[in-house]
Amino acid sequence: MSEKLFYAIRSEDLETVKETLKETPSLINTKDQRGSTPLLLATYYGFKSIVEFLLSLNPELNEKDGSGNTALMGVCFKGHDEIAQKLIDSGADVNIQNGMGGTALSFAAMFNKVEIVKMLIEAGADQSIRDNRGMTALQQAESQGFKEIVALLK
Repeated sequence: MSEKLFYAIRSEDLETVKETLKETPSLINTKDQRGSTPLLLATYYGFKSIVEFLLSLNPELNEKDGSGNTALMGVCFKGHDEIAQKLIDSGADVNIQNGMGGTALSFAAMFNKVEIVKMLIEAGADQSIRDNRGMTALQQAESQGFKEIVALLK
């Protein structure tokens, strides 16, 4: 049943996602072979309607995939602004670190996602967190020459 759910998400088939989760609600936080939950996978692809539906079912927002990334981290480097805001509004933890010490803010800064950096700052993202290389989000932005993000983080 979980394979059907993950296939439906990858295919952006909202109706099948709804049907599958209605039949088996316990699949909301199940993981695929890469460690992604339905929410993680839908956010990764940027499928807003599926994300909105999944959020209505109160999934675990801060679950990590096989690489240690949360849904919020994924949308921060992909640049899915609306989904990032929905995750933040739903209570996603903006300061969780992955195995390399990266945070949602460091990803947004590293990939020049200005609007998401603004959202994360407003949501209380801790700018002093350092990754495993000792770098803050500000230092990530400085090293890439992203002046607008540097200005936001100073």
